[in-house]
Amino acid sequence: MTGPIDHVIFLPSQEETTRFGAWWAERAVAGDTFLLSGPIGAGKSHFARAFIRARLGRAEDIPSPTFTLVQTYPADVEIWHSDLYRLSHPDEVLELGLDEAFDTAICLVEWPDRLGALTPASAISIRLASQGDGRCASIRFAGRADLRKALLRDWPR
Repeated sequence: MTGPIDHVIFLPSQEETTRFGAWWAERAVAGDTFLLSGPIGAGKSHFARAFIRARLGRAEDIPSPTFTLVQTYPADVEIWHSDLYRLSHPDEVLELGLDEAFDTAICLVEWPDRLGALTPASAISIRLASQGDGRCASIRFAGRADLRKALLRDWPR
């Protein structure tokens, strides 16, 4: 995550992380990209699953895209959930079609450092890290001032 952090939120439980993912799902629009970073086990996949289930409006098995690299979900706006951990070069992102999805879908990208120069300029970065029994979410906005304002209102420090 580069640039200054706009907001930091403590999520004391799995349930709060689920609520946090659902909050974003309610507000995301086509063209939004969420860069999910943090160490293994920090909650990136948990956040993505909560987001996708909330956007679909139903319980759904949401497998990790670790081996498939990309999973797509047909919601009102298509959702692309990708895990780029196994990529060795940013050009491999082009083979997945993820660069085109950035314009038309909602994209949740785990291990976004693998994107290199293909990182969307307007992406929202969410870095998750374990903190005690919960986790800390550090958010950086490159665009979407409306979301930043809503986040500060709904998730005060």
